[in-house]
Amino acid sequence: MSLISVIKGWFGEAQASLAHKLFLDSAIYISLNNVTIPTFNGTTQIDHVIVSRYGIFVVEAKNMKGWIFGDEHGRQWTQVLFGKKYKFQNPLHQNYRHTKSLSDFLSIDHNKIFSLVMFWGECEFKTPMPSNVLLKGYLSFFKSKKQVQFSEAEVQQHVIAIRAGMLPQTWGTRSQHVEDLKERFSSKTQCPKCGSALVLRTAKKGHNVGAQFYGCSKFPACRYMAHN
Repeated sequence: MSLISVIKGWFGEAQASLAHKLFLDSAIYISLNNVTIPTFNGTTQIDHVIVSRYGIFVVEAKNMKGWIFGDEHGRQWTQVLFGKKYKFQNPLHQNYRHTKSLSDFLSIDHNKIFSLVMFWGECEFKTPMPSNVLLKGYLSFFKSKKQVQFSEAEVQQHVIAIRAGMLPQTWGTRSQHVEDLKERFSSKTQCPKCGSALVLRTAKKGHNVGAQFYGCSKFPACRYMAHN
């Protein structure tokens, strides 16, 4: 990950943070931004965590331009900008790790945490996207969660726990997280998405039939794959 990529990411996070403050009732939704928490195999950095009695929302913010192609299960998505194609990690997979890490960190049911991927910038989806991947209208996503998940006391407990346990918002924390990412995604034994063991498999169909790849042992619950 380059320095430019990190700085662009910070701009996207700041933009999304402003939107939360403008459109979400702070008495109901408590927003925590740029949250880095320790995990069993390094750290995970979450753009935004919004805690409410209707659940905890984990938001991955993408500040991108151009056309965006992707599907729910694909390992990578594609950005097309000025006729050139750029691959990037499936943000749903990325945010799945965030939600699981936060669930473990707070010792709460994973079903009480909701994943939202929010795209910013002058981009356009060129493939159908799941209901939790949005260009606009994200307020309706929050409002659609109407079932009470936590008491007011529990909401405050979760906020206190996150603030107490998150790493300092410093360049050192960000640098360490980038190193953790490099190490995790270079592993041939541990799934970077969910932390389960990777298994060497052979493709039995499709264009790559006969080719070997590393797949998560939790398939089909986790569909992470990496080339051998």
